[in-house]
Amino acid sequence: MTKDEMIAAMAESSGITKKQAAEALQTFMNGVTTQLKKGKKVSFAGFGTFSISKRKARIGRNPQTGAQINIPATRVPVFRAGKHLKEAVRK
Repeated sequence: MTKDEMIAAMAESSGITKKQAAEALQTFMNGVTTQLKKGKKVSFAGFGTFSISKRKARIGRNPQTGAQINIPATRVPVFRAGKHLKEAVRK
């Protein structure tokens, strides 16, 4: 499902315009992004939790030349599905 398809589905199921649904979805995504940038978790009971994971610096290899390259440490977003979401998908 694309973002546009999600907006259309939100608008149809809630009886609002696509513009309002787009604003609501964008506000949600901005809120999650802002909290993750601050290093905080965002949890929705039963649905899941967005959080940040830290990857250590490491040495990798260029697959074309075989030369070693340094891969710096980084922070990456992670989503862990909640119990109700897991059960809904399994059925």
